[in-house]
Amino acid sequence: MNELINGFKQIAPSIPYIINGVWVSLGIALGASILGFIGGILLSLCKIGKVRVLSVFARAYTSVFRGTPLILQLAIAYFGIPQLFQMGDVNATTCAILTFGLNSAAYMSEIIRSGINAVDKGQFEASEALGVPYWLAMKDIILPQAIKNILPAMMNEFITLTKDSAIVSTITVTDLMRRSQIVAAQYYLYFPPMLVSLIMYYIIVLLLTYLGGRLERRMRRSD
Repeated sequence: MNELINGFKQIAPSIPYIINGVWVSLGIALGASILGFIGGILLSLCKIGKVRVLSVFARAYTSVFRGTPLILQLAIAYFGIPQLFQMGDVNATTCAILTFGLNSAAYMSEIIRSGINAVDKGQFEASEALGVPYWLAMKDIILPQAIKNILPAMMNEFITLTKDSAIVSTITVTDLMRRSQIVAAQYYLYFPPMLVSLIMYYIIVLLLTYLGGRLERRMRRSD
C-alpha cells in the first residue's frame, strides 16, 4: 500500500495531463458518432430500399466492418492506405475519427434498420394514402419514431465508442490512454497512471449512462 501511495505522489504533477486526455477521447467518440449516425441512416435506407445494388452494397459494407477487428481497420487506415497511395503523413486524430465513424456506421445501420422495422406498418400505409412521397414520409414520420425507439441502443453505441477510443493510442493520438502510457514510461510506474485512466473512463461511462437515462425519460414523457 505504501508503494502505491508513493507511486501516486510521484506522478501527482502529471495527473492533470492524463485527465485532460478525456477531451481528446470524447472528441473522437463524438465525431465518430456523428459520422456513424449519418452513415447508419444512409446504409439502413439502402438495406430496406428496393434498389438491389444499394442493398447488396450496404449489407456487404456492414459484413466487412462488423466482421473485422477495429484495431486492424485503424492500422490499415493509418499505416496501410497512406503507404499504398504514397500519401505521406496523415493526421492521426482525423484518421481515427473517420475509421471509428465508418465502423460505427455499420453497427448503427442495423440499429436504425431495426427501429424502422419496429414502426407500425400502418404509418407507411397512411403516408401513401395521403400521397406523401416515400423519402419525405421517411424523414418526417418514420425516422423520428424509429430514433425515439432506439435511443438506448444509440447511447450504448456512443459509450462503446468512447471506451474503444483507447485503441487510438496505437497510432500516437494523445488520448487518455496514450497519456497514461507516456506518464508510465516517464516515471517507470505503470499501475498509478493506468488506474487514473481507468477511473476517468469509468466516470465518463457513468455520466453518459446517466445523461442517456435522463434523455430517454424526457422523450417518453413527450409521447
